[in-house]
Amino acid sequence: MKKTKILFVCLGNICRSPSAHTIFQHMINARGVQERYEIDSCGTIGVHAGERADARMRKHAEKRGYIITHRSRQFNPKLDFEKFDMIIAMDNRNVAALRSLTIIDSELAKITKMTNYCNIFKETEVPDPYYGGYEGFEYVLDLLEDACKGLLLKLEEV
Repeated sequence: MKKTKILFVCLGNICRSPSAHTIFQHMINARGVQERYEIDSCGTIGVHAGERADARMRKHAEKRGYIITHRSRQFNPKLDFEKFDMIIAMDNRNVAALRSLTIIDSELAKITKMTNYCNIFKETEVPDPYYGGYEGFEYVLDLLEDACKGLLLKLEEV
């Protein structure tokens, strides 16, 4: 069976994308369909490469039962466009950054936005909680849970 390979992308890969990665992995594990998917996350910039997720994000995620273990890495156009079936960005800035790295239609078609999969929230972007307070991290987790549920429903209905 060919796995669907999904890459979640944010700016530095220390808040939003590692959280989406962990939440989606948790959901597919709970549903017993993990053998159908390969999940990863990265950032459009490499300033945090090799670092663990932001401690505040890890703390808020742990309260919900998510343990974020991913270490940050930067998007690699040559490898990631080839490897992944879906490249899901957290906001318009990340979509634009990814789109600027290719002119190949099949690669451009892989890029979508996380909020496209939301069913409850009507946001058009997952905001970066890095410079905000407690509420920002909680809100991002709410959005990501909604979007990950929507993504899984979309993928599993096929």
